[in-house]
Amino acid sequence: MTGGPGGPGARRGARAPYLFVAPAVLLFVAFLAVPIGYAVYLSARGLRLTGGGVFGTREEVFVGLDNYVKTLTDPEFFAGFGRLALYGLISVPLTLGLALLFALLIDHAGSRARRFSRTAIFLPYAVPGVTASLLWGFMYLPSTSPFSYLTRELGLGEIPFLGAGGIYPSVANVAVWGGVGFNMIIIFTSLRGIPAELSDAARIDGASEWRIAWHVKIPLVTPALVLTGLFALIGTLQVYGEPTTLRPMTPEISQVWVPLMQIYRDAFLRDDLPLASAASVILAAGTLLVSVVLLKVTQRRASGGMG
Repeated sequence: MTGGPGGPGARRGARAPYLFVAPAVLLFVAFLAVPIGYAVYLSARGLRLTGGGVFGTREEVFVGLDNYVKTLTDPEFFAGFGRLALYGLISVPLTLGLALLFALLIDHAGSRARRFSRTAIFLPYAVPGVTASLLWGFMYLPSTSPFSYLTRELGLGEIPFLGAGGIYPSVANVAVWGGVGFNMIIIFTSLRGIPAELSDAARIDGASEWRIAWHVKIPLVTPALVLTGLFALIGTLQVYGEPTTLRPMTPEISQVWVPLMQIYRDAFLRDDLPLASAASVILAAGTLLVSVVLLKVTQRRASGGMG
């Protein structure tokens, strides 16, 4: 018999899970594990001039942790994180707050045109980041901005979108405009999973829609809020496209305005891949650390609340 515990059929059944998982594992190894391993390998290498004189040649040698030390002692690198923090203080709360507000409004029992509203709010997410940055950049430039045109006609002067006082809100606005819809869909999907009986019972008890949202809906969608918050935080640490696209339009954005811009400069303009790899590893490790801490803190609070 072939269907017994040790027969061919049983062996094929035991191999089936591995066959289904194999494509995902291969993709993970090829496009994530191998690049990460190569970046770590490169970060321990360095370019040194050998031979001396004008005819010396650059060779790649093992330098250990020198690139990490150089990166961690570079004031420009940490200044980029400071600018990133200011950018995140604007973009993350606005993205999550607007996403939650729109999700609650669409989930409201008396709301109309839900499909149209969801599509209209989500649509900016489908616009590529570079395209969105260009569109907003032209609306920021004094010569092409419709907002500055109106303020000039009113005698109020031009709005300094790309000036020293407005550069952070202007860059963050591009990310908020594109990211609200995606986060709103996640929160709205979580809201639709809440049993209607809970809201109905609260209404019978005389609770207003505001109190229902605050005391019933928002606590139950906390996991979705944590997930969207994590996405927004990771997106902030990896911001690159918006400031790079807007950089030719303003002197307020330098070549190393955020860490990823400095990594790009070191890798492709200075041809120093080992140094760029070390900075990339530090940025990736920092992102992972922040994500784990955020998840641990939220899980601890959730456990404390349940207790």
